[in-house]
Amino acid sequence: MRLIFGLVLVLGVALAGFAVYMAQSYIQNYQNALAIERQSRPEPIKTVDVYVAKRTLEYGEQILTKDVKQVAYPEASLPEGVFLTEESLFPRGEDEPRTALRAMEKGEAILAIKVTGPGQDAGISAKLGRGMRAFAIKVDSTSGVSGFLRPGDRVDVYWTGNIGQGNLRTEGDSRGDVTKLIDSGVRLIAIDQSSNSDMAEANIAQTVTVVVRPEQVAALAQAQATGRLTLSLVGTQDDVVAQAIEVDQRQLLGLSAAPAPAAAPRAEVCTIRTRRGAEVIETPIPCTN
Repeated sequence: MRLIFGLVLVLGVALAGFAVYMAQSYIQNYQNALAIERQSRPEPIKTVDVYVAKRTLEYGEQILTKDVKQVAYPEASLPEGVFLTEESLFPRGEDEPRTALRAMEKGEAILAIKVTGPGQDAGISAKLGRGMRAFAIKVDSTSGVSGFLRPGDRVDVYWTGNIGQGNLRTEGDSRGDVTKLIDSGVRLIAIDQSSNSDMAEANIAQTVTVVVRPEQVAALAQAQATGRLTLSLVGTQDDVVAQAIEVDQRQLLGLSAAPAPAAAPRAEVCTIRTRRGAEVIETPIPCTN
């Protein structure tokens, strides 16, 4: 009986030891697999809390604290001009709120380029940078690219007018009616009385407003007073700088410059001189060889 009890005890201890060994092996394998999995994980993405629109915001709408909220945004993909604190977005509280310069969808980040300064409205003065001026150009369906211009587009400005013959011009110079590129890549900030860049349909405008430097204002004003201005739309991704362009009617038709009229031959005059005292008298006579 004691022998059987001893055998059972030994067998139980052996089974228990084997079970402990198997459990330790399983746990060790699990810990190794967990460590490998942790090593293969990418580093956690760092985020920053930024202000986004809580609802759809339309152009010209005032932005209040109830219209925005903070969400976590990946720090590596943070766009330029975001607002991280309420003090930066509303430095003067809701007494002087910002205004939307562009339509924003729900959840879209509030950017400085899309809103005005505190207390400002959505007029064109909010789009003028330091040292820049706004200038209006008269257009029609032809000169205004058939109404397909939008605030934010860039255009080349051409002048067409008459520069006259001129006495100092040499052969090959433009003369008469001329079309000349006077400015390139000028940015539009308003069409008629609207600076909304989210216009969806074509509109035959009567005036467009461009943002230029003061010296460009003088050039455009002189050009508009002495001829006709025509706009040419520049592609959104086009970064090619237009070179000097000037075309007159002669160049357009491929005509050579007209030769200068030959001088008329000067008639030869023959005379004889007769002295009468201190006086000399010249008398015309027929010229002979």
